[in-house]
Amino acid sequence: MVKSDMHEVLVDGNSQILDQSHVFSAIKLPSQDRDMPPNAKDLLARHSLDIMDAIPEGVFVTNLEGITLYVNRMYEQLTGLSRDQVLGRQVRTLVEEGVFDVALNPEVVRKAKSVTHTQRLRNGKMLVLTGTPVFDESGALRLVITFARDITRITQLNEQVSEQKQLIEQTNEQMAYMAREQSLTTVPVFASKVMHETLGFLQTMAKTDATLLILGETGVGKDVFARYVHGQSQRCDKVMMKVDCGSISESLIESEMFGYMPGAFTGASSKGKPGYFELAKGSTIFLDEIGEMPLAMQTRLLRVLQDGEIMRIGGNKPVKIDARIIAATNRDLVSSIEEGKFRQDLFYRLNVATVKIPPLRERMADISPLAETFLRQYSARYHKHIAFMDITLEALTHYHWPGNVRELENLVHSLVITHQGPLIAPADLPPSIHGKKTETAEDYKEFLQGERSLKEIMAEIESDFLNRAIRHHGSVQQVARIFKINRSTIFRKINKK
Repeated sequence: MVKSDMHEVLVDGNSQILDQSHVFSAIKLPSQDRDMPPNAKDLLARHSLDIMDAIPEGVFVTNLEGITLYVNRMYEQLTGLSRDQVLGRQVRTLVEEGVFDVALNPEVVRKAKSVTHTQRLRNGKMLVLTGTPVFDESGALRLVITFARDITRITQLNEQVSEQKQLIEQTNEQMAYMAREQSLTTVPVFASKVMHETLGFLQTMAKTDATLLILGETGVGKDVFARYVHGQSQRCDKVMMKVDCGSISESLIESEMFGYMPGAFTGASSKGKPGYFELAKGSTIFLDEIGEMPLAMQTRLLRVLQDGEIMRIGGNKPVKIDARIIAATNRDLVSSIEEGKFRQDLFYRLNVATVKIPPLRERMADISPLAETFLRQYSARYHKHIAFMDITLEALTHYHWPGNVRELENLVHSLVITHQGPLIAPADLPPSIHGKKTETAEDYKEFLQGERSLKEIMAEIESDFLNRAIRHHGSVQQVARIFKINRSTIFRKINKK
C-alpha cells in the first residue's frame, strides 16, 4: 500500500514513485544550529509536508525542469485540481493542455528571482501567483515555490465597480441633460398674430398623444415649441428626451436610440443599455432634425410608430414603449422624398399633425420682445445693467434675420459680454444690421497695407463664406455635402476667424 505522502507519477515517460517527504530536502534550513533546540532540524524536516498543508495559501513546487513535485492541500482547494492531476507533470504541458494559462517556473529559473503574475484556470478562476527561487547552502538554485491566492472575487468586484462607474457616468450625463432642459425656456415669447394662432394650435395638440411634426428654418426655435407642447401635456412631470438625429454618427445612432443587450457587440456593456425610447417611458421624445436620419434608421422608426415597440440590438423580444413622439426638421421633406432621401410612408406616419414655425422676418412684432427677453437673461447672468435704445430696437426689427431667433439670441449675448455703458445704440450693432455705406477702396485699406498676412485674410473670407452658406442651406451637414468638406473642417475654419 502506497503511503499518503507518496504518489506514482509519470516522469520522462517512466512510472516512478515520488516521495514528497524528500521534496524539501533541498530547502536551506536555518544555519544557526546552535540556537535550535535539540532535534529541531529533524523535527522540521519530518513535518515539512504538514507545515506546507497548514499554509493558508496554495503552494506549488517544481524543479528546475518545470516538473511538478508538490502541491499542498490549499492549492487543491483553490484550483479544484487534485495532486494526482499535476504531480510529475511539466508546467509547460499543463499550459498547453489549458489547465491554466500561465506558469512562472521558466521565468523564475531564468531570472533567479521572484516573479508575480495572474493566472486564469480552466474553470475561470483567477489566481495571483508569486514564484520564488529556492537555493541550497552552496547558493545553487534547486527549486521553485509558487504561492497562489484566489482573486476571482476581487476581479469580479473590480468588473462590477467598472460597470457601476459607467452607469454612474451615464446617470450623471442624463441628470446634466435634465438640468439643462429644465433651465430652458418652456413658454415661447411672441407678440405677433401668427404666433398667437400657432400657440393656440399647439395648446390643442398638447392635450393629445398624437405624433407632432414641427417644420421651420434653422434657428426658429423648434425645440422651444417642442418643450412647450411637452410642458402643456399630461406627461409634463417627466423630462422630455431630446435626440439630435443629425449629430449622432450612423454607427452609433441605432444603439443610442434602441439600446442593446449585454454583449451585443464588441465594447458593449455586460449589463446592456436602454435606448432613448426606453428612457423616455411615460414622457416625450423629441427627434430634432429628423430629415437627417439615415434611411436604415427611418425603417426602424417606422416600425416604432406602427407597432409601439422597439427591439434592442442583440435582442429577440420586443419591448413596448410609452413615449409621445415630436419630430422637427428644417428640410423640405416632400423634396427629400422625391430625391429618395426620406421614406414616404414614414412621412405619412409623422404627418398626423404638422405645424410650421414662421421665420423671424415674417413675424417682425416678435423681434423686440425676444431681444428684450434675451437681454434680461444675459444681463442677469453677467451681472450687468443694460438696456436697448428705442431706435436700436427699431433697427433690429427691420433686419431680415437669416439665422432667425438663434441669430438674435447670439447677437444679444455678444452685446452683453462686450458692451460698455448702460445703453445699446444702433452704432453698437453689426454694420449688417444698422446699415453700411457702399464699399470703396478705402474699405480695403487694412488689407492693402499688408498689416495682415494673406493666410489670415483668406481665413476670414473662408469663415464668412461658410457662415453664409450655413444660414442659406440650413445645416452644417448640408454645407459639408454640397461643398465636399468635412464637418470638423467647417467648424475649425469658422472658429479660426
